[in-house]
Amino acid sequence: MKKQYVSNSTESVPMFKNGLLEALSKVHFSVPLILYIPVISYVCYYGLTHTDASVTVFLLSALGGLFFWTLTEYVLHRFVFHFVPKSKWGLRLHFIFHGVHHDYPNDALRLVLPPSVSVPLALGFFYLFRAMIPVNYLYGFFAGFMTGYLFYDISHYALHHLNFKNSFWKRLKKHHMKHHYQNADKGYGVSSAIWDRVFGSDFPQKEEHQ
Repeated sequence: MKKQYVSNSTESVPMFKNGLLEALSKVHFSVPLILYIPVISYVCYYGLTHTDASVTVFLLSALGGLFFWTLTEYVLHRFVFHFVPKSKWGLRLHFIFHGVHHDYPNDALRLVLPPSVSVPLALGFFYLFRAMIPVNYLYGFFAGFMTGYLFYDISHYALHHLNFKNSFWKRLKKHHMKHHYQNADKGYGVSSAIWDRVFGSDFPQKEEHQ
């Protein structure tokens, strides 16, 4: 993605003439917490009380789901959000889904996924997992996957708006800010840089010591 313009304004640039579409494109960072903590809690309850999964199996399944989320996050960010079509409509869709975030990285209302996007994605992944994963592992896996998504969404907001003293968060913020302000073709991991290292899209290590 070639960066053509960057504004550090926390205000939202209008994207739609239609008022409803414009409203659906904005979301307060607390909305994913309000929406998905009850969902994750219910999935945990259901998985532990309505299947034969033991607590150990459930927790291991959740760790698997969490790990799979980190890969999903990387793949979506690198190959979907950063795919730049050539058509006029394709470019417009690209701007709506991710280009606007690179032009206005501190837009306070476009740093977490709106429910109009996250809910269909969550449902789609659940039914995909249900078709592929035995029921005793399904709910733990989905709970871990959604916990990973929630951590991603909230940490993404925090990386843009908070200053950290903790070394882990400082490294994570530095990694993501380089993606925005140095090279948008590297550093696709937001909640973790692990897959950037695995797939060679991390920033050169020598830069970390400069």
